[in-house]
Amino acid sequence: MTERYSRQTLFSPIGQQGQEKIRSSRVTIIGCGALGSVSSEMLTRAGIGHLKLIDRDFVEENNLQRQSLFTEEDVREGLPKVIALQRALQKINSDVSTEVNIEDLNSDNIGQLCQDSHLILDGTDNFETRFLINDFSVKKSIPWIYGACVGSYGVSLAFQPKVTACLQCLFDQTPEIGTVDTCDTVGILSPVVHVVSAYQVAQVMKLLVGQPPTTKILKVDVWKGIWRTIEAVKALDPNCCCCGKRQFRFLDGKEKTRLTRLCGRNAVQISPRRRISVDFERLSRRLGRSIQVNFNEYIMRIQVNGYDIVLFADGRSIVRGTEDFAEARAVCAKYIGT
Repeated sequence: MTERYSRQTLFSPIGQQGQEKIRSSRVTIIGCGALGSVSSEMLTRAGIGHLKLIDRDFVEENNLQRQSLFTEEDVREGLPKVIALQRALQKINSDVSTEVNIEDLNSDNIGQLCQDSHLILDGTDNFETRFLINDFSVKKSIPWIYGACVGSYGVSLAFQPKVTACLQCLFDQTPEIGTVDTCDTVGILSPVVHVVSAYQVAQVMKLLVGQPPTTKILKVDVWKGIWRTIEAVKALDPNCCCCGKRQFRFLDGKEKTRLTRLCGRNAVQISPRRRISVDFERLSRRLGRSIQVNFNEYIMRIQVNGYDIVLFADGRSIVRGTEDFAEARAVCAKYIGT
């Protein structure tokens, strides 16, 4: 494998010793859409030792414009994103170990899923999950790399406990749903995804080889040609409820919600109170032929009365066609029985 990574090891800040550190590292990517898919490809090509992929969603046609490595075949098969991504990454570098988790990250499972990680990379699309990652990062002293983009604008920052500010130093509360732009309301350009991912992965590699990450927030608008960096060390707040007072309200489940609006998608996610195992064949027979049902070993799609219900094997469901919690719950209760 020496030749494979020769151009990377020729870069003096990495060298052969740095490459060995990269190869022995374990990185978790939470959210495998635009940022997650692009970042996973770069890390796989860089020779990361073990890559853990966590995502709750499946591949849709509108993903293909910006979410690298997904194909039309993945859409036709209705594959979960982590499965499609794992297949693609294994073709790129079979020397990299990949682990997939079709999971909705929450306060109940983050400890089990992320406890063996050297570093966490953010590919999520909501602040509630990011605050949860931030709590876990501070409590366990595990760095994480924040990234977000919408339209032509992107932002990223490497959070390193006790060195930089944490997310709650910068934002004390999660933004209200509907108050921020989303990809579904204002769109998104593929180039900004690659810029933000490149910055994230560069910070990952610096941390893994034992060098301090850039302590600045990157803000970029690829359409307007604006690039800015803002020092984050100065934002470190000794009175921060998370890194200062070590109050982990997201990690402790105090901010836990069973129902979640998927912002901009006219959809509600419903998580079961306890983990279950769904028998798709049995449910398909119960629903009968009057309802359009398709399923594979990972997910079932039920289309009925203007709703598109996506049911995962662990009992979690996404109801598309409403943002009303009560309505979504009633639809699932009627057709799935939850």
